[in-house]
Amino acid sequence: MALPLQDYRLLAEFRHVLRQFLLFSETAAKGAGLAPQQHQALLAIKGFGGEFTVGDLAEKLAIRPNSAVELVDRLAALKLLRRQADAEDRRRVMLLLTPKAENLLESLTAAHRRELKKFAPLLGPLLASLKD
Repeated sequence: MALPLQDYRLLAEFRHVLRQFLLFSETAAKGAGLAPQQHQALLAIKGFGGEFTVGDLAEKLAIRPNSAVELVDRLAALKLLRRQADAEDRRRVMLLLTPKAENLLESLTAAHRRELKKFAPLLGPLLASLKD
């Protein structure tokens, strides 16, 4: 059974809106002096909060653990995060944002919130039309 043309249009429009937001996000990160993946890493650490390890970062960004280690190394070199041994299990290393990262992330998040508000009127009707 063939899907109606409207389903294809809906998916195409949804992907278009997502891509526009992602393009904004990548440009904003670069404007702040970060690679987009570095911004994503900082956001994941802050957004998912609590105890956050390299393994958690790999999972949240859907990257390999060795790639997450390299990303953490680059962020540490930029003084955007630091590693701290877990008090209960010294083999476990926690990732903590520095004040510099907190300030950078706050600015980027505010800009992203403003941009999301622009996209909300487009996404709402698209998502609502998914009802069967």
